[in-house]
Parts: sequence; structure tokens; C-alpha cells
Amino acid sequence: MTRTDTDTDTRADKPGALRAYTQGAKARIAIAAAAAAVAATVWGVTAVVDTGHHPRHENAARRTDDPANGGGGSPRAPGAQQVPEGIAHDSEAGKGAVNITIDDGPDPTWTPKVLDLLKQYDVKATFCMTGPQAKDHPDLVKKVVAGGHRLCDHTMDHNTGMDKKPVEYQQQQILDAKKLIEDAAGGGAKVEYYRAPGGAFTPDSRRIAAANGMRPLGWNVDSKDFSKPGAAAIVNTVKSEIKNGATVLFHDGGGNRSQTVEALEQVLSWLKAEGRPTGFPVVTGPSS
Repeated sequence: MTRTDTDTDTRADKPGALRAYTQGAKARIAIAAAAAAVAATVWGVTAVVDTGHHPRHENAARRTDDPANGGGGSPRAPGAQQVPEGIAHDSEAGKGAVNITIDDGPDPTWTPKVLDLLKQYDVKATFCMTGPQAKDHPDLVKKVVAGGHRLCDHTMDHNTGMDKKPVEYQQQQILDAKKLIEDAAGGGAKVEYYRAPGGAFTPDSRRIAAANGMRPLGWNVDSKDFSKPGAAAIVNTVKSEIKNGATVLFHDGGGNRSQTVEALEQVLSWLKAEGRPTGFPVVTGPSS
């Protein structure tokens, strides 16, 4: 039978029925209170042990579309430096300065020779390393850092088709390499840049890098040293293309780099004679 306001009035006229109703209501209230207490206890335990749902963890993985925060769907690492997503080419040393960047190492034969030349000419460079090479040669990574040079993430596998790969693949390539390089460097050294293999940047890879404190790094002058055209040709390429901008690309890995070492010495000597300062690529400065 459906209960109505009339049903309540009828019970009020019958003392026995009223007592039964009141006792039933009190029982229901007691049961509800006990259930609430249990629920509160369970929630409290969950809040203590389930750190994966702690607000700090949620905030660390929060997605944003604000480019200033490294957004567009990429998680920001806790405490990571906020850097722009735009590809950097300019120099922190200002107009007219040159950024020397060295890719694909470290290599046990060629990286020490490059470091010796840089020390000889008092030049600081940016070394774009692959994760496996850094892991295999941590002593060289430490020498790079000890020499006052900066570190750059050049992915795990140097896949020049990165721009055709899924976002998950790009993230794995970038972040795994960053960890290996920083582990090899030790002492709290940080990777400050990300350079896509062959310049195969994507909006996603730039966001992933920036969200993890790494400025996407391009170049203005490809010395063409990788193809081994001869030291003279490498030097001529740099001299003729330096008008294009600040950042010059060399390699200390990927094979015999004797031509690179010879050409680099000539380029550094020429820059010194020209009075051209050298420096690091911008990290938090504007895109170019």
C-alpha cells in the first residue's frame, strides 16, 4: 500500500503502532550512522596509503593548453624550469655571438679531442648526447660538465623519423635519454636543451621537452661535417653560412670525426681573430 500523509496521522492515533514506528526509525538512524562511520574510516585509510591520488601527484600530471606552462597535453615534471616551447637559435651572449653545438656523442676517441680544443680557445659548447652513449661513457659526460659546458638531450635512438612517430614514442625517446644523461653526469647536473634528430621536431616533442625543463634547440649553420667532405669544406661552409644565425652544428659521434676536429680548430681560431664571442643558446629567451 502506498504511504500518504493520512497513513502517518492514523499511526499517531494508535500508541502501539507509534512505539513500533519510533523504534524502527531509531534503528534505521543507528544503522545509517554506523555506515557513515565505516565509510569515513575507509576514506581516511585510502587517503593515507593511496599516494597515487595525492593532490600533489595529480598536479604533477595535470595537462594544460597554456604554452607558457609547457602545455598542449604534456605532463610537467615537478619543479621543472618553465621554458618556452619555441625552437631556440639565439645566443645568451647577445647579438654577434656564436653557439658551438656538438652532436651524437659522447665518443671515447673524439669527445676528448673536442674538449681539448674548446679548453684551448676558452670556448664553452653545448653537447647534444644520445642516452645510450651517455650511459656507456659516464666519465666523458662528467668531463663535459666539469669543463663548464651544457648538456642537451638528443634522444635514445637518434631516429630522424621522430616526427612520424606516436606521442608516446616521442616521450619515451626524450625522457629516457634525459634520465640516462643526467644519471651519467651525476652531481645534480641538468639537461637544459632538447634537439630532435635531424631537426624532426613536432609540437608534441617541443611541449614534452619544455614541460621537463629543456629548451628545444635548433641550428642556423649545418657545418656538413657529418658527411666528411674534408676539413676545408667544413670550414668554408661555416664561414659562408654564419650570417644565417648564431648556432653552429658539429658532431663528435657517429663515426670518424677527424675532419671535424681539424675543422673545429680552424673555426675557433677564425672566430677569435674575428672577435666573435661564443656562448650558450638561450633557454628562457625568445624563439627565433
